[in-house]
Amino acid sequence: MRKLSIILLAFMFANVVKSNDLKNSFVTSHIGESFSVPQPTPLPKTKHKLIVIAHRGSHLKFPENTLAAYEEAIKEGADYVEIDLRTTKDGHLVIMHDESTTRMTGKKGLIKDLNYSEIRDLKIKSNDKVDTTTYRIPDFRSVLNLCKGKINIYLDFKEADVAESYRLIKEAGMQNNLVVYLNKEEQYGQWKKVAPRIPLMASLPENMNISQLNTLLDKRPVDIVDNAYNNETVNLMHKRTIAVWVDVQGNDEGPEKWEKSLKQGVDGLQTNHPEKLIEYLEEKGIR
Repeated sequence: MRKLSIILLAFMFANVVKSNDLKNSFVTSHIGESFSVPQPTPLPKTKHKLIVIAHRGSHLKFPENTLAAYEEAIKEGADYVEIDLRTTKDGHLVIMHDESTTRMTGKKGLIKDLNYSEIRDLKIKSNDKVDTTTYRIPDFRSVLNLCKGKINIYLDFKEADVAESYRLIKEAGMQNNLVVYLNKEEQYGQWKKVAPRIPLMASLPENMNISQLNTLLDKRPVDIVDNAYNNETVNLMHKRTIAVWVDVQGNDEGPEKWEKSLKQGVDGLQTNHPEKLIEYLEEKGIR
């Protein structure tokens, strides 16, 4: 799974569920803070009703989170490309899933401790030993420009400044073609303040019943969730006009897993195999 944690929507919910029951979740410290419940934020337009999200691009063909992986996802017909945003020591926004550069480049170090000039010069290793292409860690601006007019962006917001991120999004004219996945409690309020019309996505906390989820979503409404894995929860999300884009990527990904999610009525699938998934959906007459 691409996320470092499964998060709780940002508000104090301790009276309903004790925080230690919310494994891999967060509970806000902003006691007394409140937000007005907005109308549902329109999601980016797509050609297809069932959304296909290319996880870190088409990264089984090209190194993950590279421009080549995103270009391939566009060619394959994905509706969204999922990217991971981080910040260099000198404040540049770059794309990398891990906080460290070790796995992807062989160079030890943290993104936050390296200047952009150091990041820019690193070479990303290809899994294909025959591939001699030089791949680089892309900056956010180059990804926005690549995707504009071709594919929507699913922004996994790891470590970045919201105002600077949104400035670049607006500069590229991509504010209507992007959704933001929240990783930390403070990100909810930051995005609502800086860009209230950007659709927000989060993971539901575990071990909550329908009544508790309703109460939670009244307090902190979101536009998309990624972990509604049963019919009852999916139905609740749809009643609240919340889209359900589930993660199906993993070692067990394939037609059996795709079919199970489709039977639950989800609205989108995040996949490691965008081309194969699209072919499967077309054969089923779903796309």
